[in-house]
Amino acid sequence: IQAAWSLKTRALTEMVYVDEIDMDEEGIADMILDENAIAQVARPGTSLKLPGTNQGGGPSPAVRPVTQSGRPITGFVRPSTQSGRPSTMEQAIKTPRTSLTARPVTSASGRYGRPGTASMITNPDGPFINLSRLNLAKYAQKPKLAKALFEYIFHHENDIKNALDLAALATEHAQFKDWWWKVQIGKCYYRLGLYREAEKQFKSALKQQDMVDTILYLAKVYLRLDQPVTALNLFKQGLDRFRGEVTLICGIARIYEEMNNISLAAEYYKDVLKQDNTHVEAIACIGSNHFYSDQPELALRFYRRLLQMGVYNCQLFNNLGLCCFYAQQYDMTLSSFERALFLAENEEETADVWYNLGHVAVGIGDLNLAYQCFRLTLVNNNDYAEAYNNLAVLEMRKGHTEQARALLQTASALAPHLYEPHFNFAILSEKVGDLQRSYTAARKAEEAFPGHVDTQQLIKQLKEHFAML
Repeated sequence: IQAAWSLKTRALTEMVYVDEIDMDEEGIADMILDENAIAQVARPGTSLKLPGTNQGGGPSPAVRPVTQSGRPITGFVRPSTQSGRPSTMEQAIKTPRTSLTARPVTSASGRYGRPGTASMITNPDGPFINLSRLNLAKYAQKPKLAKALFEYIFHHENDIKNALDLAALATEHAQFKDWWWKVQIGKCYYRLGLYREAEKQFKSALKQQDMVDTILYLAKVYLRLDQPVTALNLFKQGLDRFRGEVTLICGIARIYEEMNNISLAAEYYKDVLKQDNTHVEAIACIGSNHFYSDQPELALRFYRRLLQMGVYNCQLFNNLGLCCFYAQQYDMTLSSFERALFLAENEEETADVWYNLGHVAVGIGDLNLAYQCFRLTLVNNNDYAEAYNNLAVLEMRKGHTEQARALLQTASALAPHLYEPHFNFAILSEKVGDLQRSYTAARKAEEAFPGHVDTQQLIKQLKEHFAML
């Protein structure tokens, strides 16, 4: 897990440059046709599926880039807590499997692959334990051995069915008085998607033994059921019993951040730092919030703190370079980006750094360098919709209308949740006289970002044109 955040949007002429979506990774997408769903339309501020309904005054996409599920980019990668879900099956299938967007439905079980190692294999031709030959009822009567066996089956073999059978037999042997087995049964139910059954097991375990881990598991269940308010109440009740528990405070901050209530999230992250001033996630998220609040100098202090703590990776130097650039400390900007390129572990990270370098080039007015940087972004990651959009803006400035149109169509297809490609395509179509395509693209931009004033003005102008025809 690494700190990751990015650059805010900038506008040149009437075309809009897209902000960077750095290496943020959203959580597992929920299953379509979920039987646990209670209401189709949630009340404002009570759902993670519709973060735009929150009344907390979250940042707009013009200030802070958003992911496909509609939430702003966070300051920290949290695969298991960001519960972003594509709204339709078609959108889920089209979603690229990268760290830049919400995960598709089909990758929900991909994280649980077996991490087998050579040390766990007794001979080259067979597994360490043949689960099909185990007499689970026999081992369930030996509590110490049963717990170790369960951990192996659950974590190493990823065989949830056998793990659940063993846990059920063991808890029956313990006369339903062992809270540990109830938690394990709840974990199995959670992995199988049986959230209501998992909720019952965790609640029963909490009655027998009040544990922070059980509270965290129960909160995960509520988040998958799209009940963030219930999860918040659970965390706050846990804080009454475990005062100053960092994981509970951090859980509250994460939920507020997912609900677009960034100001409250920042307050809770500050409370986390009061208890643990070396908490990387809290430092990264507060630094990200300061950056998007036009306070790059303050953000720089937080990222320097991470550097002093020993965090040494591509994302951190990328963020330091952005902070130095916007804080007008140009002597450190390029050296930070050079270090980020050197530390990049894969092509996606390299593409993100080149994309930010392209924005730096735009900021200093060197559009040729910006063009080269955005092209290098696409060399490393051919699905980078934001780079396609920004290249289209540069092509439009050169007068290459057809190239710009093709690039914008590619960007719109790769990232339908971004408003900039739709808006730019609408502007371009309106200039060449294709009013129908312009209106269609403008309506898509309005769906992606209802509060964009330029889009609303363009739609109004187009309606006036249609009224005159």
